[in-house]
Amino acid sequence: MIHLDLIPAAKKIAIFVDVQNIYYTTREAYGRQFNYRKLWQYVSPQGDIVSANAYAIHRDDEGQLKFQDALRNIGFNIKLKPYIQRRDGSAKGDWDVGITVDVMDAVSNASRSVDWVVLLSGDGDFDRLLRRVSESGEVQTRVYGATALTAQSLIEATDEFRPIGGSLLLK
Repeated sequence: MIHLDLIPAAKKIAIFVDVQNIYYTTREAYGRQFNYRKLWQYVSPQGDIVSANAYAIHRDDEGQLKFQDALRNIGFNIKLKPYIQRRDGSAKGDWDVGITVDVMDAVSNASRSVDWVVLLSGDGDFDRLLRRVSESGEVQTRVYGATALTAQSLIEATDEFRPIGGSLLLK
C-alpha cells in the first residue's frame, strides 16, 4: 500500500522571461536566437509550471506577432508594453518593475506560491529581487542568461545560474 503523504509533491515553477534582454544577448553572444520550446521541454519535467510569463514590447510587426503566437502555443502568457519613441529619438520600454511585481506576487500568494522562480535575463537590476525571494529559504531561484552578457551580481544572487548555449539556441 502506498501512503500518499510519502509521495513528494511536484515542485511548483514560475518562469519569467525578459524577452528583449534574451533576444539581444543571445544575438550578440551567439548570433542565434533562443529556443523557448527547448527551455519548456527542459523545465517542465522538473515540476509543474504554474505560471510562465514572457514580457515584451509591442510593435505592430508581423514577425513579432508570429513570435508571440509561438510563445503562446508553447504555454507562455504574453505581457506587452507599448513601444515608446521619445522626441529626442531615444526609446523606452523595459519591464523591470512589472517582472519584479509579478515575481513578488508569485512567491507571496499563498494559494499559488511557488518553489522555484526561473528568470531569463542577464539584467543586474534583478539581483536584489532574487536575494529577497531567496531570503525565506522556501523559494529557490534559477537564472538563464548568456554568460558573457549576464551581470555578475545577478549570477551571485541566484541559487543556480544556467548559461544559455547549445540546445537552448535555435540553429
